[in-house]
Amino acid sequence: MQFETILYSLHEQIAEIRLNRPQRLNAVTATLYDELNQALSLAEADQDARVVLLTGEGRAFCVGADLKEHKTGRTAFDRRQYLLGEQLVCKRLLQLKKPVIAAVNGYALGAGAEMAMASDFILMAESAQIGLPEISIGNFLGGGVTWLLPRLVGLAKARELVFLGERIKGEEAVRIGLANRVLADEGFLDAARAFALKVAGKAPFSMQLAKEQLNMAAERTLDAALTAELEGMMFVGTTRDWQEGVDAFAEKRAPVFRGE
Repeated sequence: MQFETILYSLHEQIAEIRLNRPQRLNAVTATLYDELNQALSLAEADQDARVVLLTGEGRAFCVGADLKEHKTGRTAFDRRQYLLGEQLVCKRLLQLKKPVIAAVNGYALGAGAEMAMASDFILMAESAQIGLPEISIGNFLGGGVTWLLPRLVGLAKARELVFLGERIKGEEAVRIGLANRVLADEGFLDAARAFALKVAGKAPFSMQLAKEQLNMAAERTLDAALTAELEGMMFVGTTRDWQEGVDAFAEKRAPVFRGE
C-alpha cells in the first residue's frame, strides 16, 4: 500500500511506520491521521507482524499540529474532523491487539507526544525532547492524554507537564515513568528495532491479553481483574503456543511462538 505522509514496511516481524513529512518536522495533518489509521489496521491484520514500531523520518518524531495548514480556510466541521482524527489514532494505539513502540528520534510535541504516550513503550534518543505545549499557546490537549498521563506519572507530575508545557529529555522522562529507555543518538533506530525484536519474540495471545488487562487495570475492581486473569490463563492454555512454552522450558531452549 502506498501512502503520501507515512512510510510502512514489514521486516523481522516488525511493522515499522514512519511519519514522513520531514520538511515540516512530521507535523500532523488530516491526511496523516487517516493514513496512520490505515497503516495500524494493516499491521493489526498481518499475522507476520508481531509488534508495531512508530517513529519519524528526519530530525523529529512529530512536532504536533501543522499550524500553517490551520491558517487556511476550514469550516468548523473540517476542524472537528481533523481533531477527531487524533482521538481515533490514539485510541487505536491504546487498543491495538499488538504492542506499539514509539521510537522518539527527535522532538515529540503536542499531538506527537500524545501519540507516543498512547503507545505501549516509549524509547527516546539522547537528544530527543517530549512536551505538551498546548496550554501555553491557548490550545487544549487531545488523544486521551488527560486520562492517560496521570496514570503514567501521577497527578502532580501530570499537572506540571501540562500546565507548564515544558519539554523534558529522555533521562527525566524515564525517571518519572513516562518513557522506558534512553538510547544513544548514533544507531538509535537499530537499537529500537533490537528492542522491538525482543517484544516480537513473546507469545502473541499472551501479549494481547496482557496489554488489554493492564490498560484496563485502573477501571477494574480486584475481583474483576482476578476473573479476567483466570479467563486469560484458561484461554492461553488451549493454544499451541502454551505447549511450545512448556516444551521449550523443559528442553532448555528459546520458545518459537507462532500465534496459534
